[in-house]
Amino acid sequence: MNLELKGKNAIITGASKGIGRSIAETFAEEGVNVAICARGEEALRSTAKELLKKGVKVYAESCDIGDTEKFEAFLDKVKSEFGSVDILVNNVSALSLGEEYSNWEASINIDILASVRATQKVVPWMIKSGSGNILFISSISGLEAGSPAAYAASKAALISYSKTLSAQLACKNIRVNTIAPGSVEFSGGLWEMAKKHDRPFYDRALSTIPFGRMGRPEEIAKVAAFLVSSCASWVTGTCLAVDGGQHKSN
Repeated sequence: MNLELKGKNAIITGASKGIGRSIAETFAEEGVNVAICARGEEALRSTAKELLKKGVKVYAESCDIGDTEKFEAFLDKVKSEFGSVDILVNNVSALSLGEEYSNWEASINIDILASVRATQKVVPWMIKSGSGNILFISSISGLEAGSPAAYAASKAALISYSKTLSAQLACKNIRVNTIAPGSVEFSGGLWEMAKKHDRPFYDRALSTIPFGRMGRPEEIAKVAAFLVSSCASWVTGTCLAVDGGQHKSN
C-alpha cells in the first residue's frame, strides 16, 4: 500500500523518545521531512541523527512548549525551513499523574493549550496550501474513568477538541483525527520504570490487556502514518484506540 507521503512536511512535538520518536521515524521512512522538538537536548540530537540517516530533511530544536514565545518561534522556524507544513502531530504530554493543583496546571498548559497553540498556528498555513492533516495523541484514559483525574481530563479534552476541529476544517480539505494509545512500553518510559521499580502496578495494568502484553511505540506510529495518509482520505473526526483491547468502553 502506497501511503503517498513522500515529500510531505511534518511537525511532531515531544519527539525525542517513545511514541513521538517512533512516529517521526516512521514518517521519515515514508519520505516525510520531519521537524521535532522536545526539552531534552541530548535525546533530541540523538533522534535527529537517526532521522537524517533516512534521507529526509530534519529540523530539531530543544524547546519547552509551555513557553509560548519560544514554541511559536520554533513553529515559525519550521515554516521558514520547510516552506509548508502538511502534517501536525500534537504528541507532547506533561504526563502529570498526581492529584495536586499543579498537576492540573501542567496537564492543561502542556497537553491542551500547547496543542491548541500549535494547531492555531499551522491551520492558516494549511488553508493557504489547500490541505493538511492534524493528529492528536490522546490516551484511552480520556475514554473512560479510572486514571488520574488531571491526566484523563486533559486527554478527553483533546478528543473533544479534535472532533470539533474536524467539522470546522473539513471544508478546507484539512482532516483532524485522534489516536488513543493504551499502555505502551519503551526505554525510559513510565511502564519500563514501573516494571523495574513497582512490579505490582505494572502487573495490574498488564492484566487489563487481552493480548497479555504492553504496546510498542511503532504500533502507534504505523497507525499514525495511515491516518495522515491519502489511504485515510475519508477519515476525519475519528478517535482510534490502539490498545490491544485494553479499554472496555463502547
